[in-house]
Amino acid sequence: MKIFKLLFWTLWRIWFYVLVLIPILVMFPFLFVSILKETWYPYFFRLARIWAKVILFGSGFYYTIEKEQEIIPGKSYMFIANHTSMTDIMLMLAVVKNPFVFVGKKELEKIPLFGFFFKRTCIMVDRDSPKSRVAVYQRAQNRINQGLSICIFPEGRVPDDESIVLDEFKNGAFNLAVDHHLPIVPLTFGDNKKRFSYTFFSGSPGKMRVKIHRFIETKDKVHHDRKIVREEARTVIYNQLLAYEAEK
Repeated sequence: MKIFKLLFWTLWRIWFYVLVLIPILVMFPFLFVSILKETWYPYFFRLARIWAKVILFGSGFYYTIEKEQEIIPGKSYMFIANHTSMTDIMLMLAVVKNPFVFVGKKELEKIPLFGFFFKRTCIMVDRDSPKSRVAVYQRAQNRINQGLSICIFPEGRVPDDESIVLDEFKNGAFNLAVDHHLPIVPLTFGDNKKRFSYTFFSGSPGKMRVKIHRFIETKDKVHHDRKIVREEARTVIYNQLLAYEAEK
């Protein structure tokens, strides 16, 4: 039985990575044209949402969404979520319709083909470089001024220890949200680690639960409030993760 499980995981994981590439190849001309101008980003975002859904559904995942508050079309937000899986990127794109720009680690640009578009559409950060972090802040400001939203996974890195429910949050997302008075939209992804963690021989197709929490308003906040806002957001997501665990 174990041999069959190992064979399934191997073939399924390979299929997942194939699905990452196939839609990019099929849509390449349209994706390439959509990145020629920054103002065309919303068109790229629509194509990225198609890419994400093909991967999720093609891998046997389906998602359910519980909302405490509705996201208003055309409004800018700071989207945040817990980060435990490569599928977090796809699920965020599938769930959120308002065009947003990811702030992500520089290492992702090394992924074949995916990295080509990631480098040209997302805001990359080298977390070991203070200069890079300043540049990220400036690029994010520019995107917000264009009417786009920002998406950051505030844990920064996926914890090596999968027993960690939720790692500590970094300040970057909350600095930007408070300084630009962006409402913070916390999302909890309840099953991504179980479905598709970074452990190769693990996971399974199935349901991915998403909860969009009540927004955390920042319009009356000032810069020194960012740590309070950060802990409020982390508490909301952490408690929901515990609630999901209790449902099992």
